[in-house]
Amino acid sequence: MSASETFRALHGSGLLILPNAWDAASTALSIAAGAKAVATTSAGVAWSLGWPDATQPPEAELMGALARMVRVAGDTPVSADIEGGFSDDPKEAAGFVRRTWETGAVGINIEDRTGPAELLAEKIAAVRAAVGPGLFINARCDVWLLGLGPVEGRLEEAVRRATLYKAAGADGLFMPGVTDAETIRGLVGLGLPLNLLARPTLPDAKGIEALGVRRLSAGSNISAAAYGTADRLTRGFLADGDSGPQAAEAMDYGALNNLMPG
Repeated sequence: MSASETFRALHGSGLLILPNAWDAASTALSIAAGAKAVATTSAGVAWSLGWPDATQPPEAELMGALARMVRVAGDTPVSADIEGGFSDDPKEAAGFVRRTWETGAVGINIEDRTGPAELLAEKIAAVRAAVGPGLFINARCDVWLLGLGPVEGRLEEAVRRATLYKAAGADGLFMPGVTDAETIRGLVGLGLPLNLLARPTLPDAKGIEALGVRRLSAGSNISAAAYGTADRLTRGFLADGDSGPQAAEAMDYGALNNLMPG
């Protein structure tokens, strides 16, 4: 079974938990920890390349980072978060996705943000035409994440968007910001595997799996936590020169080094 087929099959039943990686080392760490697939976090990748989230780093840097992640992942499927395709032109977005596919990534997340749902549907259709059936297209709907429109109308708007995205060729539906069971129940029957973003108020993995959710993403949480730890240790070291806290929290050098395939 190819990585593309494996990734698609992972959405067929049960709950696929994706810790979200941001570079080659975090990819290797995720797989060693037991991740069945790896998805990137656009924020974490941008930070690792020295750019703020929601901006486009130079494409060569993005593709290079993704190619390194794919290399380290080996046979494990990799999906790339490409924000909105970095263009409002569906053909240009599709070209970007085509180049993403050529790195070896087998899936993408592509989002609507505050733009019209019809535009994302056009992008999805253009991507499908450019890349073919192998790519898993996860359509991200930001109605809840960005608080778009009145609360009482969000489920109806999400259903409308999901219908457009499915008709355009999407394979999955990502609804970050949704945490309550009633709304989840309203989304799982839309004909696409439902992906949620981890939040403290979300039911645990068993709970959302029982509700019919097929994918759970950490998003930028783990990368932000890693940088938070680095910030705390760096500030402590600058203050007193004590390396004890670093040694206490460090992963074993040999174990970490052996995760890298070379």
